[in-house]
Amino acid sequence: MDPALRLVALSHYEELARLGKAVSSPVRLQLLDLLRQGPKSVEVLSSHAGVPVANTSQHLQQLRAAHLVTSERQGQRTVYRLSNQDVSRFFVCLRQLGEGLLPELDRLKQALQGQDEPEREALLARIARGEAILLDVRADDEFAANHLPGAFHIPLPELAARVDELPKDTSVVAYCRGPYCPMAITAVEILHDAGFDATHLDLGPSDIDDAASPTTTLAKQTSPRSA
Repeated sequence: MDPALRLVALSHYEELARLGKAVSSPVRLQLLDLLRQGPKSVEVLSSHAGVPVANTSQHLQQLRAAHLVTSERQGQRTVYRLSNQDVSRFFVCLRQLGEGLLPELDRLKQALQGQDEPEREALLARIARGEAILLDVRADDEFAANHLPGAFHIPLPELAARVDELPKDTSVVAYCRGPYCPMAITAVEILHDAGFDATHLDLGPSDIDDAASPTTTLAKQTSPRSA
């Protein structure tokens, strides 16, 4: 092979390695997952991730250098978002690869009461039949950016004080950011204490948008009563 052509052929590995380097940090992976919920300022990302603002900004710069995120100024704030939907799908594929290869991820998912496809389909079918309602317990901005059709919305920190806003004549299915987010499980505990029949769905809106499975179709057909 011509040495020049070989050099060109090998260079694509260097470009792909930029993506690998960008996602080699747990913090940067968390930031990507948070941005899958919707655009956020550096300050909001810092708060949700539990990382100082300066460190958050540095991690975001590395994600932007790899073209995984974009940013724009909005007044005094810099708001970040995923570059496109492919980045979200990339995150899901990476997570699924890890679940298939890494035993510890399976243990973590079990600890967070992870569900399989039939369980999710059964839950969404109950909602479609009007036997349960969806409750989104994420932050206001995340709900506004994307949510499952017809879901009620009460942010988790407000749930205990606002449970009376939910109808008690039907079951409640709480959801949050995805299978490794504990907020929905905490919400179910609060609902049980308040006398509700409740369970959780271990997928968030971005997971369902990115999934190529029967759950995707069923979720988009689901139309519980609106809040």
